[in-house]
Amino acid sequence: MSYIIPLIAVALYSLASALLTRSLAHQAPRFDQMIMSGGPNSPDSTHGAAARGGRRRKTLLLAAVAALLHGWLVYRQAGLPGALSLPLLTAIAATTLTIVLLHILLCLRQPADYLGIAVYPLAAISLISSHASAGGTPIEGSAVQIHVFLSLVSYAMLALAAAQAVLVAIQIRFLSRHKPGGFMRALPPLDSTEELLFILFSTGFVLLTLSLASGFFFLEDMFAQHLVHKTVLSCIAWGIFGILLFGRWQFGWRGKKAVHWTLAGFATLVLAYFGSKVVLEVVLQ
Repeated sequence: MSYIIPLIAVALYSLASALLTRSLAHQAPRFDQMIMSGGPNSPDSTHGAAARGGRRRKTLLLAAVAALLHGWLVYRQAGLPGALSLPLLTAIAATTLTIVLLHILLCLRQPADYLGIAVYPLAAISLISSHASAGGTPIEGSAVQIHVFLSLVSYAMLALAAAQAVLVAIQIRFLSRHKPGGFMRALPPLDSTEELLFILFSTGFVLLTLSLASGFFFLEDMFAQHLVHKTVLSCIAWGIFGILLFGRWQFGWRGKKAVHWTLAGFATLVLAYFGSKVVLEVVLQ
């Protein structure tokens, strides 16, 4: 019985991924196909747009239902409502859940469905692996739990920014080779994807700032033995993101430079958030 709900959630994530892949594959018809159908305003094109809209709604609905089941499992594994415990695998499942929820909210305002190709499979994998999670130390105190919540949301937002940065890098590579075919034709223009990258990045930077500030304010000793590496690496990541934000504002950084700085900051943040857990729970047990 304990495996039925996660299997249903994984199946729904898989269906959402398959439907999204199919939708993107049919989203950008070739120019000669548009000529044969009478152009973008022809009845055939209008019918195709309606079909794509229907697939988009189905995809988001499947992902939302999967996220509800995902959330219920994380809620149980974290020991809520009585306590809050986030061992490594549960923390990863909670993070991917937050990423999925933010992605769904983002898709309600932006055409960012394509990120689900990376988000949904990762959520499914984390959900299955979280069943092997061992019990962790309870996190006590509402103030500390607020810090943990801010950390999860900031990490999830910056994870979406990192996924968007990878997409921008792929777009730049295809466009530089003058081969924007296949999947690339289904994406928004490069200017739009770069703009979304900086929206996600800027929002994540603000949330990360609040997370660090709450840590220094709520925690008695942010530089305690089991927190020092996490604190230092988080501050380094914040500095990297701050440099990128300043470079964007002052020098108009974009393209490959923005991608490299975003991924460098996110990689540092991954080491900060999960590296310490790996050392404490896996290496030092």
